[in-house]
Amino acid sequence: MEAVRGVTTRRAAWLRGARFDSMLVLGVPAVAFLSGAAIVYEPAWFYPILVIDLWVLGYHHVIATFTRLCFDRASYAERRWMIVYLIPAVAAATILLAWLLGIWAVVTVYFYWQWYHYTRQSWGISRAYRRADPDASYEDGWLDQAIFWAVPIYGILLRSSEGHTRFIGLELWTLPVADPVAAVTGYAAVALVLFWSARRVLDLLHGRLATVHTLYMLTHFAIFWVGYVLTADITLGWLMINIWHNFQYILFVWMFNNKRFRHGPDPEARFLSYISQSGRIWLYMLTCIAITGVMYWGVLRAIDWLFFAGLSATIVLYQIVNFHHYVVDALIWKARRRGAYGVPARSG
Repeated sequence: MEAVRGVTTRRAAWLRGARFDSMLVLGVPAVAFLSGAAIVYEPAWFYPILVIDLWVLGYHHVIATFTRLCFDRASYAERRWMIVYLIPAVAAATILLAWLLGIWAVVTVYFYWQWYHYTRQSWGISRAYRRADPDASYEDGWLDQAIFWAVPIYGILLRSSEGHTRFIGLELWTLPVADPVAAVTGYAAVALVLFWSARRVLDLLHGRLATVHTLYMLTHFAIFWVGYVLTADITLGWLMINIWHNFQYILFVWMFNNKRFRHGPDPEARFLSYISQSGRIWLYMLTCIAITGVMYWGVLRAIDWLFFAGLSATIVLYQIVNFHHYVVDALIWKARRRGAYGVPARSG
């Protein structure tokens, strides 16, 4: 620790290193915010940015999940059922939902599930930064969770109270949330964030501040506030958070694989361990993008052309992939499991 003008500071606790973590914590949300600002400046840029997000980040981030399912024999043997049985189950449920209620039901499930999925991923990364700096001061228990979830919950309740009927150009049904309920939730969120901020200032003064975790939490609050509260356009707000989430996931999964194979290529997972070595993130990215091309442009488009017709079928197909990804992520990422992120586990 070092003393700077009466304030005791602590060394930053990185997950991987200053360069990588700075990109994960600060660079990724900056890309999301700049993308949103560009669209506000020139609305015609929305679709080009959306296409780039989908093809470079979105589809790629779903494919990144499969590096944990079937890129090596051990993972496939352990999680084979997630491919062989879970995909058909999710497909059947999604098709049945669309058939019984309509495409609006699939879009609505996606709208609320993606909000929960994005928040849960952020929660997992925040836990990793907590464990990386176990000697710092933190809030624990229900208070910790209330602070973390305050802004996302306010955001989704506010969106619901606004009564939006269209999302990404598609019909949407939102929960009937009364304006006063959303307002009270907003006041509570502001109060919790202010309380957390005051605690972090005290931690800084006493030399117990978790610097990187604090920066991450600030960006977490900011992305959900901008995406769900400050941005009037529900689709633009979603796009910014979607860019943040996708880019974040890609980097985090690569870091996980890099730490898993930190001792060098593994004979039991030759290909995955090779592309996961330090200095080869570009190869990892290119591999996932190539698979993205086969999966999304080849297989899904071929199925759509052969067996279905129209936009509705395409939406259903793509949401099957998304919903399967959400279920798999909930199962394979166990934040409390020791070594899940390459750092010692810490309760809370």
